[in-house]
Amino acid sequence: MAWEKELEMARELAVRAGETALRLRERGVAVQAKADFSLVSEADRECERLIVAGLEEKFPDDGVLGEEGGVRPSRSGRRWIIDPIDGTLDYLRGIPVWSVLIALEQGDDVAVGVCHLAETGQTYYAARGMGAYRDGIRLEASRASRPAEAVVCVNALHKAAGAPWRENVIGLMGRVRAVRCFGGCLDAMMVAAGRVDVWIEPEAREWDLAALKVIATEAGASFFNLDGRASIYAGNCVIAARGLERWVRLQLGAG
Repeated sequence: MAWEKELEMARELAVRAGETALRLRERGVAVQAKADFSLVSEADRECERLIVAGLEEKFPDDGVLGEEGGVRPSRSGRRWIIDPIDGTLDYLRGIPVWSVLIALEQGDDVAVGVCHLAETGQTYYAARGMGAYRDGIRLEASRASRPAEAVVCVNALHKAAGAPWRENVIGLMGRVRAVRCFGGCLDAMMVAAGRVDVWIEPEAREWDLAALKVIATEAGASFFNLDGRASIYAGNCVIAARGLERWVRLQLGAG
């Protein structure tokens, strides 16, 4: 299969990084606040070093973009995008929704993605044209098509006051069956698994979204931005069951 080696390596490194993060937390980790007030820990940096070193050994010509500063130019036209701990606050507090995210970008899209939830030991993964899986079980997004029966997850609600997306998102939330907020990457994976129908992420970076995009789309869900594009660089995203995509786009003004 076209992406078998890359997917195998990404899965292995994600699990190793998750184990490292858990071990470091047991002994206590130093924490700092970034300029945007998000948190970064010693474990974030150590896990990124582990992942980058593993990728450099196996795929030396590939580029790297890591949230914690790991950058290497590409000689192959491919680039690995890494979030060593997606959800550092959750990690530090022992809330089991953080993950290790590793994705491979080729050209203008994502080809491989891994989301490892270290607290629960679950690994979600996909590669372009190969389908999406959770620990060997094929994933299939919901076939829901009725908004009144939809379960929707929304992230960044604590930033809603004054946000340009506030009215549209709140309006959509009032028209669905239920709203749940499990936490970022887990919300997205629950859409991929067909347990939730829509995930709205109003503020995110490419390392937050790259792996999630390929896993969700390979599971049959739609990925798009609030401005109608489908880019991991737009600063936000929506992942939705295809039967609800048109309605969600209309509600959010997403084209």
